[in-house]
This record gives sequence, C-alpha cells and structure tokens, in this order.
Amino acid sequence: MKKITAVIMVMSFLFAGLAVAAGSKGTPAEAEAMVKKAINYIKENGKAKAFAEFSNPKGKFVDRDLYITVYDMTGKCLAHGANQKMIGKDMIELRDLDGKPYVKERQDMAKEKGKGWIQYKFTNPVTKMIEDKTSYFEKYDDVIITCGAYKK
Repeated sequence: MKKITAVIMVMSFLFAGLAVAAGSKGTPAEAEAMVKKAINYIKENGKAKAFAEFSNPKGKFVDRDLYITVYDMTGKCLAHGANQKMIGKDMIELRDLDGKPYVKERQDMAKEKGKGWIQYKFTNPVTKMIEDKTSYFEKYDDVIITCGAYKK
C-alpha cells in the first residue's frame, strides 16, 4: 500500500510540473493581445514613454517568454523587451538560422497588409535556446509593433 501511495504522489508531482511548464510559455493569442495592449499604451502615453516601457525587462510588457519589439519602417529597432542591445540598430538584413530575412519580410507585409503573422527562428529569452517562433505584428503610425510566441 505504501508503494502505491508513493507512486501516486510521484505521479502527482510530475503532472503538476508538466502543468506548470505548459503554462510557462506564452501563446499566440496572448502575443496578439499584447500587441493590441501595446498600441493602446502608445495612444495613451506617447511613443517615448511607451518604447521605454516596452524595453523594460521588468515592465508590464514582458510576460514569461512574451515581450514587445518595435521597428520603424526601415528596419531600425526602436524598442526590445528581451535585448536592449538591439535598440537603435538597423536590423533589416537580419536573418534567422535558416537564412530567412524575417525583419524585411515583416516590414514588407506590414507595408502591404498592415498586420499579420510571421514564422522564424529566434533565441527564447527564458530557455536561451533557438526555437521556432510565431510572431504577430501590427503597423501603427510609422512603426511596427511585434510580439511572438515560441513553439517548442
């Protein structure tokens, strides 16, 4: 009887751990909602204050592996919630491990459609591993606001 109880307890901890792990990743729906929240924040607070908040790793626009990035229409990074070293850099020629020019592709899609989804590979700030990512973006004024969910 003690063995059965011990096995049940171990299984309970394992399943609890899996449930926590599953909840530790952001979802595409949460990424899209965060972009919409970010656009509203820009409208209410202006770009300067918003971009500073988006780039704050402990701010209200960083949640687990979800974070906001903002690019201008030439591919220059204006805000980045996971890597402040990217801010101010021209990223238009940046490619993922498969050679996909995802910044340029996002820029082109934003100019044509105004919003959408793009898939590419990028380093997850939580796991520090390169993972498949699906990102939602919207063009607002003269910038593109993006948030993506890692698919692992």
